[in-house]
Amino acid sequence: QVHLVESGGGLVQPGGSLRLSCLASGSGFSSYTMSWYRSHSPGKERELVASVSTSGTITDYADTVKGRFTISRDNAMNTIYLQMNSLKPEDTAVYYCNVLGAFGRGTQVTVSS
Repeated sequence: QVHLVESGGGLVQPGGSLRLSCLASGSGFSSYTMSWYRSHSPGKERELVASVSTSGTITDYADTVKGRFTISRDNAMNTIYLQMNSLKPEDTAVYYCNVLGAFGRGTQVTVSS
């Protein structure tokens, strides 16, 4: 059974940075692409923010975050990361990690002055 736990969210001023982490329980995650999604409000559909390949060498980003966010993974630690720089108010959302169709409970990111 997949279990994902996100952390690292919080309140930050525009232009600031945060680093999100997602710890995946179980084994074999190094064999799968992993992703970050976000939802701007409860009940709103999650949008794909970034994905990382099994080796970590191939990444893909939504146009809205390209050049500001960096996704990475540590397969030995079953963890993926999302480094978020130059944050904007429109980045405010609950951020979720995803693998094999499963999501964690999310971590809230609020960008406000």
